[in-house]
Amino acid sequence: MFSKLKLTMTVIILLFSISRIYASPLIIATEGVYPPFSYFNEAGELTGFDVDIAQALCEVMQRECTIVTIAWSDLLDGLEAGDFDAIIASMAKTEERARRALFSNHYYRSQTTFVGDPRRFISIAPEALESKRLSAGLDSIQATFLNQNYPNSDIVLTDNLDESFELLKLGQVDLVLTDSINSLGFLTSPEGFAFDFIGEPIIDPILVAEARIAVQLGNESLVEEFNQAILQLRLSGAYDRINRKYVPFSIY
Repeated sequence: MFSKLKLTMTVIILLFSISRIYASPLIIATEGVYPPFSYFNEAGELTGFDVDIAQALCEVMQRECTIVTIAWSDLLDGLEAGDFDAIIASMAKTEERARRALFSNHYYRSQTTFVGDPRRFISIAPEALESKRLSAGLDSIQATFLNQNYPNSDIVLTDNLDESFELLKLGQVDLVLTDSINSLGFLTSPEGFAFDFIGEPIIDPILVAEARIAVQLGNESLVEEFNQAILQLRLSGAYDRINRKYVPFSIY
């Protein structure tokens, strides 16, 4: 009886291993211009928290993965078209996005804050920012929030955060609304020295603060595979090592 049970378990393990070996490769899309989550370093290499997390998840899942960079506004279109299998790009789940993709459990949390010149701004109330130029990323939850809550401000939407901060440096916008974590690189740079967070982090249902992995509708098995891999990264300590590499406090 024991020998039969042992043989059965051995067969199951072998089948599981074989299924992993022959699992299809994955193509994962990220943005590439969203430091510290995805960006190109001085050597021209794609790096960042999202990139390292994607690579670590693929290792746990024993999947061969290729990471590609896609403009933020094209990510969901590309996923629906089957150009890639998953998006790991600090994407929050919204009602609109949930109609176009499935989402994993969160893999980090963040807050949204205005960034600007603290000598010019104290209040972030809509009436205090009338006629001011406020910038956010195109198709971002911050853009949705600004359009709904600051009707008397001039909303300037850019293709990526670097463009928003460049406009801020040039004085072409007054404030940038973005994820507080990915503002750290700018604020600690020589160019960002004169700027700071303005006001407290904004609490609002629109500003969903959980980044998730997006996959094609109908691919529930891949979502569950990512969920289990996220859990294993947390339990192994690998997640915390990646976290500390880019952000000096826990973002889980």
